[in-house]
Amino acid sequence: MSTKAELYDVIRKPVITEKATMASENNAVVFEVAISANKPQIKEAVESLFNVKVKAVNTTITKGKVKRFKGQLGKRNDVKKAYVTLEEGNTIDISTGL
Repeated sequence: MSTKAELYDVIRKPVITEKATMASENNAVVFEVAISANKPQIKEAVESLFNVKVKAVNTTITKGKVKRFKGQLGKRNDVKKAYVTLEEGNTIDISTGL
């Protein structure tokens, strides 16, 4: 088991978008996670922090866009999201906070 601080390093924050809300209807929750985190680490972190059983973890990496900041070219950071599917009967209320 990892310490709570290490678990929060894996899971950064919940993602609250229209697509994430639609996923929650299928018993899934979306989190922004560390780029270096792998699926077993994400599963352990979610199960430990929220006391739920995880069925599956799917991940996606969104590459950062190139944008202009005050006339200078800059690049947004890459973001890794984890779609965590929960077992039947388990729920996580992300609106209350951690």
